[in-house]
Amino acid sequence: MKVLTALSGLTGVVEQTRELRDAGVHGVFTFEGPHDVFAPLTLAAGVGGLDLMTNVAIAFPRNPIHLAHQAYDHQLLSGGRFVLGLGTQVRAQIEKRFGAHFDRPVDRMIELVAALRAIFESWNTGSRLDFRGDYYRHTLMTPTFSPGPNPYGAPPIYVGALGPRLTLAAAEHADGLLVMPFSTKRFLHEHTMVAVHNGLRRSGRSLDEFAVVPEVIVATGATDAEREAAEAATRMLLGFYASTPAYVPVLAAHGWQELQPELNALSKQGNWAQMGALIDDEILHTIAACGTPAQVAERIRDRVDGIADTVCVYQAAPLAPALIGEIVSGLR
Repeated sequence: MKVLTALSGLTGVVEQTRELRDAGVHGVFTFEGPHDVFAPLTLAAGVGGLDLMTNVAIAFPRNPIHLAHQAYDHQLLSGGRFVLGLGTQVRAQIEKRFGAHFDRPVDRMIELVAALRAIFESWNTGSRLDFRGDYYRHTLMTPTFSPGPNPYGAPPIYVGALGPRLTLAAAEHADGLLVMPFSTKRFLHEHTMVAVHNGLRRSGRSLDEFAVVPEVIVATGATDAEREAAEAATRMLLGFYASTPAYVPVLAAHGWQELQPELNALSKQGNWAQMGALIDDEILHTIAACGTPAQVAERIRDRVDGIADTVCVYQAAPLAPALIGEIVSGLR
């Protein structure tokens, strides 16, 4: 099983990437946080030998041409080992933080993927760019602005999704699905994969032709004290996730949906400590993979067995590369 994990920050990215590679990690990813999602991957590409992925780049504030150039360039820099992972975010973030449009997000994402494919096709074959949609329109590509054929081909496009409509759309139109980290074995098997199979039937493809990449939150450490601290940080993280209405479906799959409004009210008060305290052991161990590195590997395998051969490890608290290496060994 291939294991990817996140790069943290911009300082020391090259050294961090080398350490993770030497620990046995197969790739690194970035998320849209306090830094640009592509910049760390540009630095990591110089290390070589690792898969690179945005997990995820927020799609709607970006123009497809911008995304296409960034993805194409990283495909070149990585020697064909780049995946463009896209996400919608939620309405408040898109409209209030980015000042962009969020209407009909599923249809908009479907069209954005199609626009990217049309741009890649024009660059790789020299064909005329003529994409006309409801949200995006690209009808000009002169030689000055075309990078020409990519020796590694166009990078694959994965979409991060949780709800049934976007999950189905990802399976129908994209190359892979990035499963959100706030998930469980039950939700993955009984909800996510049902939508995936429905989408693949629409596209006339099988699961062998589509990548499902779960991201699993882990809490581990080399000692009991480190593991206890990691679990405390994970409770805080889960409390934050569970306060968001978008994640109610995961809670509802286990009968925990009444927790969301309580957590949401606490978040508006800034009472983060109390939010973590509401995440009991059952919730913690159902959503996150906790324990020694060997136990974490066993719990990850139990969740994704039969579904995925690649998994993303989400570090709720920063882990030493050696600990991640032990998880990789346990999954190998």
